Amino acid sequence: MHIKQPSRIFTFMRISHLIIILIPLLALTISSCTDPEITVTNPEEMEIEEVEEMEADPTADYINLNSDVVYNQDSLYSFYLNLPENSLAFLDNDPTAEEYVEGSITFRGETISPVGIRYKGSIGAYVGCLSGINVFNPNGSKTCTKLSMKIKFNLSEDSEKFYGLKKLQFHSMNNDDSQMRDRLGYHLFNDMGVRAPRCVHAKLYINGEYNGLFALVEQIDGRFSRYHFDGGEGNVYKKVWPIDGDGNALPDSRYLEGLKTNEDDNPDISLMKNFGMEIQNTPSSEMNVVVEKWMDVENTISYCVVDRSIKHDDGPFHWYCNGDDCSNHNYYWYEDPDEEKFYMIPWDMDNSFENWTDFNGVTGIPDEWGEISDNCEPFSASFWGFSQRSAACDKLIGAWADYEDLYESKMAFFKDQYLNEPRIDQLLNTWSAQIEDATQEAFDLHGDAVSISRWQSSMETLRTQLELARNN
Repeated sequence: MHIKQPSRIFTFMRISHLIIILIPLLALTISSCTDPEITVTNPEEMEIEEVEEMEADPTADYINLNSDVVYNQDSLYSFYLNLPENSLAFLDNDPTAEEYVEGSITFRGETISPVGIRYKGSIGAYVGCLSGINVFNPNGSKTCTKLSMKIKFNLSEDSEKFYGLKKLQFHSMNNDDSQMRDRLGYHLFNDMGVRAPRCVHAKLYINGEYNGLFALVEQIDGRFSRYHFDGGEGNVYKKVWPIDGDGNALPDSRYLEGLKTNEDDNPDISLMKNFGMEIQNTPSSEMNVVVEKWMDVENTISYCVVDRSIKHDDGPFHWYCNGDDCSNHNYYWYEDPDEEKFYMIPWDMDNSFENWTDFNGVTGIPDEWGEISDNCEPFSASFWGFSQRSAACDKLIGAWADYEDLYESKMAFFKDQYLNEPRIDQLLNTWSAQIEDATQEAFDLHGDAVSISRWQSSMETLRTQLELARNN
């Protein structure tokens, strides 16, 4: 663990100043979207229609084959959504409501109806794509062609699954002109044995019109855990750290709030609670005992190596602070009930690699691995003024950082085996060939879609960032 003395020269800015800066930029972005304006309507005046239920064919592929079909790395599949125009207008009117409407989906010639359809996303996913201009409170109607979407197959208890899946997630990639960061980031985690969502590109059509190219990212739920982990019946938690910023175990309600599997039938959070209590009650000098009891050390350090190499700076190692209250996000935990061990699962890769060349004042982490800045006080790392705290100030992450030799050996292995230039070039060239025509088709139809020249330029930027990752 390395401690830096306070030497920050960056100036804190009031949030109100930030809003003043962002509003004209955001308004400019919104005005650049060329799709027709959408009239904002009172949702209560909109009639949401149900769609016809289709009887499932027991011989259908989507019933008899597994999810490897959907996440086939060698194919660029098309998905066709159909829903009543009133229902689509309801979604477009307020995407942040994230309410499902009924529709159908057709894939490889087979149609499933009804399914639930809605938009999805957090603050970053909606920036510049809604009629509202408050970046901190996304609101208003849809103004961009693409928004991330979620499809739900388990509308009822007897609903058929889709290739063994309950949900599909289509990520718009609106913040990634290279259209590669999601897919490459998850791929590299999986390379190192870290269970991560499978991800492929996909074309999405809505009511017969090509909407654009998306990243189809595997939903992290019980289907995910059963596919990636032996047994796979343990708890999955979203964005819940075992301890708070002061090193204390959380109240039960916080663990229950983050529980994403086994939550309906007398949920048992005892393992996560015990994990948090042992961290709380163990001196920092003895935390290796807790880590080795509750975690697979090799797998955990592999996670750290990939995360830091690709600069997944909007993930678990970025502790955003509001005053003295600091927390992280964009991760899941899987709890193996047989081994009684916890495994981290990465999430949200669309900003990965970018901070190698363009330090993002919101997401960027200035600390090296294990480094502590400003004596664990919140500090600002850019003129934006957003505060963060060094990740190694967290008792658990600080303990991981003490495995210095293992970290260095795994980093060398990762760069040599998986991040080497010939291998990465082969991946990017293969995937580029898959999506080039789909990228051009989207640009020909939609004025706010990425052009081939802009896509290629962003790909070169990504290659530069990958080269920096190899050599640093």
